[in-house]
Amino acid sequence: MFSSVAHLARANPFNAPHLQLAHDGLTGLRSSPAGPPGPPHRSRNLAAASVEEQYSCDYGSGRFFILCGLGGIISCGTTHTALVPLDLVKCRMQVDPQKYKGIFNGFSVTLKEDGVRGLAKGWAPTFIGYSMQGLCKFGFYEVFKVLYSNMLGEENAYLWRTSLYLAASASAEFFADIALAPMEAAKVRIQTQPGYANTLRDAAPKMYKEEGLKAFYKGVAPLWMRQIPYTMMKFACFERTVEALYKFVVPKPRSECSKAEQLVVTFVAGYIAGVFCAIVSHPADSVVSVLNKEKGSSASQVLQRLGFKGVWKGLFARIIMIGTLTALQWFIYDSVKVYFRLPRPPPPEMPESLKKKLGLTQ
Repeated sequence: MFSSVAHLARANPFNAPHLQLAHDGLTGLRSSPAGPPGPPHRSRNLAAASVEEQYSCDYGSGRFFILCGLGGIISCGTTHTALVPLDLVKCRMQVDPQKYKGIFNGFSVTLKEDGVRGLAKGWAPTFIGYSMQGLCKFGFYEVFKVLYSNMLGEENAYLWRTSLYLAASASAEFFADIALAPMEAAKVRIQTQPGYANTLRDAAPKMYKEEGLKAFYKGVAPLWMRQIPYTMMKFACFERTVEALYKFVVPKPRSECSKAEQLVVTFVAGYIAGVFCAIVSHPADSVVSVLNKEKGSSASQVLQRLGFKGVWKGLFARIIMIGTLTALQWFIYDSVKVYFRLPRPPPPEMPESLKKKLGLTQ
């Protein structure tokens, strides 16, 4: 067991290409073998799928991207809505730490003041906003991953795959946050300003009347600050953790694992990625919560007022929420792919052309 953990620790998801080759057992190499990017390859090891299974569409086709977007809607919309009570308490701890002193105290105070129904405040903007975000996050991630892979070529896409995951996820989240921002602003108003509004139907017109469209998008820059690092960690860490689990922990190749066993690996890798996501994105999340509650404040002013200690309020609640959330999202997303019989590429392997350059084939 401990040897498996040690292997995982060494298999960190941010290896540079020459370190990656050394990690793959090619320690005799003195320089990176990658030449200029070759011609685009549609059928790459990074996107390879088992030929034994009959898929409903081709990898990288329009139908593939649409169904991936649908998977993102289902995974993000349902999970975020299910965790609305925890998110509500976390937001209140961030904007009023004197009153809501901890996660358990936060639930107790909320139940006394608003009752059980109060824990569901903000469910409508949460469901709509994060469904739209999931559509863009997962759908565009697949689009950008294929686009950037083809730009790099087969060999460089393998050597620089962590950078590829980071770039594709950052590009996707940029658009996802634009879709999320209006509903996130309404949700925070409903959850953190008692008496302001109880429903999205009440909150949206009131916000527009008071501040115009600015009310819905003034938090988009802090959202980028929070969500882009979060999503980069979410996708890159997940992809590399899955690769490491199959290489060092799972006792048999992925091709020999059942669908259920593969989904268990997906869940475990998702939870590991979620813990890191929560830590990376929490300070910006605190700024977003306070910024959407207050009028006339800027992100820099809120950050200065909160201070170093203040931006970490509610971290424990966020780790629980985001760890569970990320694991469930990946599990649901992968389950949707299984249901629709979409191509699910195995962990990437070194291309044959690169093996030949390195003298690894006869």
